[in-house]
Amino acid sequence: MPAIRYMGADMRLELDIALPAERLQAVYRGQANRVLLTSRDGRRVSLPAHHLRPFIGHAGVYGSFVLEFSAEGELLSLRRQD
Repeated sequence: MPAIRYMGADMRLELDIALPAERLQAVYRGQANRVLLTSRDGRRVSLPAHHLRPFIGHAGVYGSFVLEFSAEGELLSLRRQD
């Protein structure tokens, strides 16, 4: 199964993520393993939640990110935008 479920030609998406720590608790409790995100241009991405771990702070995950993936839907990189 591909790491990212997305249908389209572009291989790069810009995301503004605002996930409070309370919402991420479902991941830690094992109740959720994916996060549904919407890109700036309105496309939806179902991302495995573990890819957000490097960006989790005390308040949750907040910021602008660039997600790059292969034509097969495999995550190539997820990085915070400056």
